[in-house]
Amino acid sequence: MKVHFIGIGGIGLSALARFLNFDGHEVSGSDMKSSPITRALEEEGIKVFCPQDATNIKDDVDLVIYSAAVTDENPELIEARLKQIRTLSRKEALPIILGDKKNYCVAGAHGKSTTTAMLASILNSTALIGAISKDFGSNFRYVNDLVAFEADESDASFLLSSPYCAIVTNAEPEHMEYYHYDYDKFYESYEKFLSLAKKRVVNGEDKDVQKLKIEDATYLYPSKDIKNLCYTLKDNQPCTKFYLKDLGTFEVWGFGFHMATNASLAILAALNELDVETIRKNLLNYKGIKKRFDIVQSNEKFVVIDDYAHHPTEIEATMKSIELYDNLTNLNKRIVLWQPHKYSRTSDNLEGFKKCFRRCDELVILPLWTIPGEKKIDIDFEKEFASYNPIFADKIIATNGKIELIKDEKIIKSYDEGIFLGVGAGDITYQLRYK
Repeated sequence: MKVHFIGIGGIGLSALARFLNFDGHEVSGSDMKSSPITRALEEEGIKVFCPQDATNIKDDVDLVIYSAAVTDENPELIEARLKQIRTLSRKEALPIILGDKKNYCVAGAHGKSTTTAMLASILNSTALIGAISKDFGSNFRYVNDLVAFEADESDASFLLSSPYCAIVTNAEPEHMEYYHYDYDKFYESYEKFLSLAKKRVVNGEDKDVQKLKIEDATYLYPSKDIKNLCYTLKDNQPCTKFYLKDLGTFEVWGFGFHMATNASLAILAALNELDVETIRKNLLNYKGIKKRFDIVQSNEKFVVIDDYAHHPTEIEATMKSIELYDNLTNLNKRIVLWQPHKYSRTSDNLEGFKKCFRRCDELVILPLWTIPGEKKIDIDFEKEFASYNPIFADKIIATNGKIELIKDEKIIKSYDEGIFLGVGAGDITYQLRYK
């Protein structure tokens, strides 16, 4: 089958393209511009067109799959429909791609990429993740028909992921614009997702999970089940050790109680496939994921960390990890660079954002990163975040051992000491990395 992906450079769609390419299909795709992901796809033998154009839709294409960001005005989508080629959104395509596999599907507002990557490392399975696992250097790996899959609740596509085992890290309301701010509809989607699976593993202490009607699940109660936490540095990399239930001690890359919780959910799910000693050994293969507490440069006095956190709950967890890291390194200064992501998310969670940076010494705020077509909402960042006395910059320039803040094309401040953390889901990840 010849399959063309519109928006193939996205982290989720690129994983599906890789999966079908490895499965023997002839895959092509397009995106608005070239990126590290599209270049990697081309190296793997997938033809990628940049930019998007109607001529990229050939007559012999059997199926077109498009990302959620693609609108009805997209020239390739229009051309595919004119040629009466079957077109499916990413979520509509999931049953075709995952329908006959044994899928371990991880859902939740926070921690699902990390938990999925941990599970893939433990199971040594096929993986489709919305992030790059450092274990195998990609968002995709093909091993067999056992699949660790990051299931997305943002558009209810997790209901089409054909779960054998459903894992829910938490069920905090997010992406409520999709659910028309109907909380009953939101929670019902989680209940249906769990009901589709033969096996269920959930965080029983999450206040939103507690609102769900769930039958016959394995529950993790972190405050009771996780004990003897110990945080250490190994080759300047964060490590958490913990004791889980009656299963003994485990060690996982990363810092924080939330990392132990994510790992514990992955461990409990993996017990459906493997013995505990194999799980304990395989968990050591997990080396973190790109853009999650991602140490992009470090020396004895300066560390730069990139983190995808773009919700107050996620930022709060990352800030706790920064505090732990600081206590072990004695760098003694915490600078946070925040790139707000989407008007709707920032407005809906404004009070949470105003509180989540309280562990930092300095807060730098970049311009809000929006998406095409999003309605603008006026947010007075200077007033709302006045308690932090924030610095406002247009962008940053990263060099080896230094970060420079740029405002009106001028350097307004430089950093070469302390812990410099960047949080956000926009292009901040590229700004933090020097070439």
